[in-house]
Amino acid sequence: MSFSNLRKVFWKLNSLKMTNLKYHTQTSSITTRSGAILPEPKTQPLGWVGVIAGVSLGLLIGATISKNIANFLEENDLFVPSDDDGDDD
Repeated sequence: MSFSNLRKVFWKLNSLKMTNLKYHTQTSSITTRSGAILPEPKTQPLGWVGVIAGVSLGLLIGATISKNIANFLEENDLFVPSDDDGDDD
């Protein structure tokens, strides 16, 4: 296939891509199309309490799973931590 034929194929593919593009305009999140100011957004009740509860619950579950896996590994002698004091005397 010659270079000119290859260039025509790529040009047609590029023109197909350009015809399928849709342009979206971004609207303001403060006003409507007519210019009216939107009402204040609703806040989540107990927002900070929910975040703190979610993080605490995630840490508790993660620590429990880690403890159980460490106990399993130690019972089966797959991993036993050594008691090094750091003294090499």
